[in-house]
Amino acid sequence: MSFLSLLLVGAGGFIGAIARFATTQAINKKSSSTVPVSTLTVNILGSFILGFLTGSTAGHTLILFFGTGMMGAFTTFSTFKLEGVQLHLKKEKRAFIYYNSCCYVGGILSAYIGLMVGRLL
Repeated sequence: MSFLSLLLVGAGGFIGAIARFATTQAINKKSSSTVPVSTLTVNILGSFILGFLTGSTAGHTLILFFGTGMMGAFTTFSTFKLEGVQLHLKKEKRAFIYYNSCCYVGGILSAYIGLMVGRLL
């Protein structure tokens, strides 16, 4: 692990975290849904982008910056799990099932589509 690798991941993570914060704030202002739409959105979008990067011919440097750094910070597994638990504790059964189904199925499908698109380009 080189200093350049650490720098690339750190810089990408910085930008990804800011992008997630800005995206979730913008979505939360417009959404009144019981389902955490902002986390769902960033995770599905991030899955697509990471799939795209993996399928593309992007070099190791770009993968470190955009994939590991930006998408690592942009997507959020911990928030997804916490919000799922909160829905469960609030007895929002329908929202809980919908949210988890969309996150898992949507994330995997989105990553697969991104991978296929990345291979085409």
